[in-house]
Amino acid sequence: MTGKNMQPFWKKLLGAVGIASFSLLGSTLAMTSAQAKQVELRAELGSPVIEAGKKQTTFLKIALTGFKLDDESDRTPANIAIVLDKSGSMGGDKLQSAKQAARMAVNLLNDNDIISIISYDSTVNVLVPATKVSDKKAIHRAIDRMRSNGKTALFAGVSKGAAEIRKFLDKDRVNRVILLSDGQANVGPSSPSQLGDLGASLSKDGITVTTIGLGTGYNEDLMANLAGYSDGNHAFVKDAEDLAKIFKYEFGDVLSVVAQDVEIKIQCKNGIKPIRILGRDGTILGQTVKTNMSQLYSEQEKFVLIEVEVPAGRAKQQVSLADVSVAYQNMQSNQQDKLADNMTIAYSASQADVRRALNRSVEVTATKQVANEASKEALRLRDQGQLKEAQEVLKGSARVIKRKAEQLGGSEAGLLNSFSSSISEDANTIMEEKDWNQNRKSLKARQYKLDKQQSY
Repeated sequence: MTGKNMQPFWKKLLGAVGIASFSLLGSTLAMTSAQAKQVELRAELGSPVIEAGKKQTTFLKIALTGFKLDDESDRTPANIAIVLDKSGSMGGDKLQSAKQAARMAVNLLNDNDIISIISYDSTVNVLVPATKVSDKKAIHRAIDRMRSNGKTALFAGVSKGAAEIRKFLDKDRVNRVILLSDGQANVGPSSPSQLGDLGASLSKDGITVTTIGLGTGYNEDLMANLAGYSDGNHAFVKDAEDLAKIFKYEFGDVLSVVAQDVEIKIQCKNGIKPIRILGRDGTILGQTVKTNMSQLYSEQEKFVLIEVEVPAGRAKQQVSLADVSVAYQNMQSNQQDKLADNMTIAYSASQADVRRALNRSVEVTATKQVANEASKEALRLRDQGQLKEAQEVLKGSARVIKRKAEQLGGSEAGLLNSFSSSISEDANTIMEEKDWNQNRKSLKARQYKLDKQQSY
């Protein structure tokens, strides 16, 4: 049936599913919305309209975007411990670049911020105990006194940095340890699992850890675990001269935190079954999915992506898919905000309607996250000596991405084709022994960045 006033069926269905809406659910916010801004919540489906008559899967994206900070005076004060490796391998240009980066970072802070500087080799030294950033020249002089020597007591260095943070630990501050190392942890606990446990323990106390690996001598699994379990950042820096740039990126995040202690709950309904969470840690218990984020940054999006199984339905049927609730500490109002959203999925007998209703942005995101899981599997195979099998995993992933690009077309096709090319390059690189240590670190850092939606 046609007519001038008729809408295509898929558009009517989209109008019913309520995509990208959000509402306040009983916030304890004490200020009016004009005084304190809020995080934006968007709950979206990759396929808000699916084919009737069969069970299938789709992706649910819960995206949170930090509000804009209008002025530097609006930012959250920081409580930072910079932990610097000064073992023997850090001599020469490495240590000089580390000092320069640390001095630059101190200059980005103000009197409301707290800083501590810790160095470590075989032992740990507190160069600057936790203090307000009021005498930057004195802090610079303490940094400049560092000399390289000894082994790498990485665990002890991070632990001491956390101890300095705890002196002024405050939920209304950004509490973060920033670790720089160029070598293997060889004094004290040194396994990736032990450092991961340390990161998880610090996260429970409201402390995140950012890890910066310099050169090709450090253990990237250890550094990524330490950062990942605390929900901090992780970076691979090949050349010491790039340290200042990375520190600037890191402090760009630290000084733009607008929300902390983010708790996300997705309650699936009507037989909808959550299958897996991609990229982030979380729990699935029956139809309930829970996950957390340590912090949100101004005008940056962070998300959780969930693959769900949807039971068969009748054409033109609409089903409530999930309720989403989010609670977080608003760092502008210093109060807890609560947000809520819900999603409905619709069924159609028309494959054309299904294709037209695709959320292209979510489909691109899901394609990249699934490819990232394949990349991790390829790395696992490579570590076991199964080079050919690892390469085949990556080649297969690149083909899947290309097919999705052809399906979506438009600007999304360009994005995915470029991504597919990078995966194909990884498939070639993973077979090479030459420079594998460096290439592995680069691959691990890129996997981490995709998982955590890291800005740099």
